[in-house]
Amino acid sequence: MRSRIVMFVALAVALAAVALAVDRGAATSAPRLRDAQAPLPPKPAAYLGVYESGPPHTYQPVTLFARASGRHPNLVGYYSGWGQPFARSFAETARRHRAVTILQMDPTYASIPAVAGGDYDHYLRMFADSVRDFGHPVVIGFGHEMNADWYSWGYRHVPAPTFVAAWRHIVSLFRGQGADNVTWLWTINQDLSTTGPLASWWPGSRYVTWVGIDGYYYRPSSTFTTVFGETIAQVRAFTRKPVLLSEAGVGPQAGQSAKIQNLFAGMRQYQTLGLVWFDIAQHQGIYHQDWRIEDSRAATAAFRRSASSLTLARP
Repeated sequence: MRSRIVMFVALAVALAAVALAVDRGAATSAPRLRDAQAPLPPKPAAYLGVYESGPPHTYQPVTLFARASGRHPNLVGYYSGWGQPFARSFAETARRHRAVTILQMDPTYASIPAVAGGDYDHYLRMFADSVRDFGHPVVIGFGHEMNADWYSWGYRHVPAPTFVAAWRHIVSLFRGQGADNVTWLWTINQDLSTTGPLASWWPGSRYVTWVGIDGYYYRPSSTFTTVFGETIAQVRAFTRKPVLLSEAGVGPQAGQSAKIQNLFAGMRQYQTLGLVWFDIAQHQGIYHQDWRIEDSRAATAAFRRSASSLTLARP
């Protein structure tokens, strides 16, 4: 009887030791796990981002934009060519500046049916593993502006159901690799007379975290309502997902200083997450303009005033 009691006591002590070790291990790893899996806070007017020429090879243009705008952006973007790896070094630099990397996977050199069919899974797994191992929030879009006809993966080039299948396949693959630190940004162009019906490209709420809308003030007649408001209304017909103005710019031809204020006011009025400024000189297309604020004192001053009141999220 005594030997049984001793045996039971020893077993209980051993189990307790194992449980304590497991608890300590969980406590040690829990912060990393929470950081990897926690979604970014979906707070209105909490994100100020920027696209610059140069990233992900250099961070210097972002620093110059922060100096001009008076705020350091908490979203910093780049476009990732198909076959290119995740730019982890850039993401680490952004994180040191308390910013989250937002990247758009550009499938120009990919076959969308082949993406959906799994032909690129080796590449996508390597990308997903690198994002997962980074272990901090990353915002990822795939095939941005697919409702427009100027990209090979979009409207009039690829059937909407094929694109949807590719999007779902990528999201499912990343999740299967444990890359739960991704905020999935489904990015459309502002609705135009030449774009396709938005709902036909919608992958479903299970596969999208945020909706992104790209839009620009090209002309003096441009307003938030005409650039973004009408598209937001269409999006709200099929989803309540948070909306980010994922590419935004006001050109000199539109009257930058006044329209920048209109952009920020509309961003607040429509309760969007924030905006990502396209701080690049565009030299192609019929609407080529210099969207940068640094070249105009009036634009810089208007941007600084508008951005100064934002309470930015600190992921």
